[in-house]
Amino acid sequence: MNSEFNIAVHCLTLLSLKEDHMANSEEIAKSVCTHPARIRKVLGLLRKHGYVATKEGVGGGYLLNPGTENTTLGDLYRLLAQGSLKPSWCSGGDELPCEVAANIQGIMDQIYGGGESALERYLDGITMKDVKHQIEEAGTADPV
Repeated sequence: MNSEFNIAVHCLTLLSLKEDHMANSEEIAKSVCTHPARIRKVLGLLRKHGYVATKEGVGGGYLLNPGTENTTLGDLYRLLAQGSLKPSWCSGGDELPCEVAANIQGIMDQIYGGGESALERYLDGITMKDVKHQIEEAGTADPV
C-alpha cells in the first residue's frame, strides 16, 4: 500500500471537519506530518477527479467538493493505490528449471489478485462520512 492513499483519506477527512471545508497545503501538511509539496501532489490528483476544488489567492486553499462524503475508500484506493498490494519484485521465473521457481510468480500473482479484490470490497464498504464519524467519536483536538 502506498502512502498517497493514506494522505488522501487524511486530507479529505481534515477538510470535512474544517468549518469552511477549506485549508491550504501548509496547514494540511502540518496535520499529515509531511511536506506541503507532497500534499499538493495528492490534492492535485484529487482535484482532477472532482473531490476537491482550489481557491486561488490570499486566503485560498483546497475546498472539499459537495458529495465527497459519499466517496468510498475503495474509490480512493483504486485512484491512488490500486495494485500496490503486490510487491514490485517476486522470486523465481518461469524459465528456470526449478519447479518452485518456474511456478511461484503465477501462483503469487493469483494470491495477490485475490487479496487486492478482497481489500477493494472491504474498502468499498467504508465512506469518507464513516471515517469522519470515527474521527469525531475518537477526537480530542480541533483539526488544524
